[in-house]
Amino acid sequence: MKILGVIGSNRKKGNTSRLVQEVIRAAQQEGAETEIIFLGDYSIKDCTGCEGCKDTYKCIINDDMQKIYPLLLEADGIILGSPTYFYNISANMKAFIDRCYCFEVFAEEDRSCWLSINEVLGGKYAAVIAVCEQHDEKDMGFTPEAMSKPLEALGYRVVDTVRVLELFKADEASRNDKAIEQSRKAGKRLVKTIKLRKYVEMKIEEFKKTYNVQV
Repeated sequence: MKILGVIGSNRKKGNTSRLVQEVIRAAQQEGAETEIIFLGDYSIKDCTGCEGCKDTYKCIINDDMQKIYPLLLEADGIILGSPTYFYNISANMKAFIDRCYCFEVFAEEDRSCWLSINEVLGGKYAAVIAVCEQHDEKDMGFTPEAMSKPLEALGYRVVDTVRVLELFKADEASRNDKAIEQSRKAGKRLVKTIKLRKYVEMKIEEFKKTYNVQV
């Protein structure tokens, strides 16, 4: 089982990074193989809407996103973490999400009919971490939804969304016991959900025999 953490903050020792790493640690304790990437380490161009991926499901832009696609495909679950910038996710997180558009497939004659390649592959799972400096959740704006909604469209079930307020200075998250605990619970829930999926996959043959179903 593989879990990928994707950090949309340029502060490698910042609060978003710390909380995503707590999710990852909890996932490791539950037996997952994990990896973390900082989007600031990659050169990711904006999606141009060229539809060059339409038939191959492969983005034609040759940049560092090509290094990330295999990690996404290999991972059973992902964690997205972003600070709040002007009521929304960071620019590099937005670019990353937009470039996942190549995993969406539309019917030729009716674009209202669509699905994701992750759905065809059986679906995947995710958790989201949203961090905000302010004291009122309304000041977080669209940050959690700007990650969770695209993930759902991409065939991920978001099993947990962690919203954390009042974090700005470096490493304030380390002193926020509630945020640490919420993040750890998210990591455990993510792995437990994937384990449950794998258990049911093993049991499904018995289930089909029970109902004499040929699938």
